[in-house]
Amino acid sequence: MEKKRKRVFDNHSHIGPVPGFAYYGLPEAVKPTTDYDTTEQYIKGMDENGVDRAMVMSNYGFPDSAQPFTLNPLVAESAEADDRLLGAIWVSALPKDRERTEESLKMIGTKGLIALKTTCLLGGTFNPEEWDSEAAESWKMILDAGAEHDMPLHIHTSPGGGSDIDNAMALIRKFGKTNKIHVVHMGGGVSGHIKFVPRFFELVEEGYQVYTDSSWAVGFGSSWLLQEIEKRGIGRDRFLFGSDIPWSDFASEYWKIEGAPISDALKDDIFWNNGERLYSKFW
Repeated sequence: MEKKRKRVFDNHSHIGPVPGFAYYGLPEAVKPTTDYDTTEQYIKGMDENGVDRAMVMSNYGFPDSAQPFTLNPLVAESAEADDRLLGAIWVSALPKDRERTEESLKMIGTKGLIALKTTCLLGGTFNPEEWDSEAAESWKMILDAGAEHDMPLHIHTSPGGGSDIDNAMALIRKFGKTNKIHVVHMGGGVSGHIKFVPRFFELVEEGYQVYTDSSWAVGFGSSWLLQEIEKRGIGRDRFLFGSDIPWSDFASEYWKIEGAPISDALKDDIFWNNGERLYSKFW
């Protein structure tokens, strides 16, 4: 992809090999068409897409909650190897992953590791009302670490399951004034966007530290949120560009922003300034 006119900070992308899996009972395994299995491959992809800085996190998707932890060392090595790369540490609130998460949190303070990443696609829920005592202890460990070190927590959201946007909202309303929480995929799917967009502004106005990106956003969702940001004059510092490569396509994610009917000033904030402001304390 030819480099565009703006500096680009990709705040949400994945690195490392992930096994294919026969999702939905398919006869053959499915995996992304382009994986970035090494630091060198990832940087080559950055250059091809015209990306100036990127945050990488463990590639996942295989239905085994232990798998993403195996890529935390690659994330750390990548952030150490090149100043253009930053990393998010993979954590899990599943009780069975407690020891893995404890080890992962010991990586805090390592050069370039500036955020935490988790999902409920592999089990559990974001809704604090549904946590048992073990899950509550695991979540406390993660959230306390994020708050202490001012590291945003990236949470996958989708319209259904433990990662449902309603569950994510419950997490934000309980912890979002002490923790920065980045809502990946702005709710996921049309129903998720419809639920999320009006609440996004409520949360910002009420003092919650909520952030989002438009990766995997569909239909009118991202344009709706972007135009509302300009109309209302709030939230412009809470929207960051994220490609979600290799699970999404860089060009389509880029043009959701570049092609949106919004000002160049807001585009500049999304593509570069917001990530620079949010994470500059780490460099």
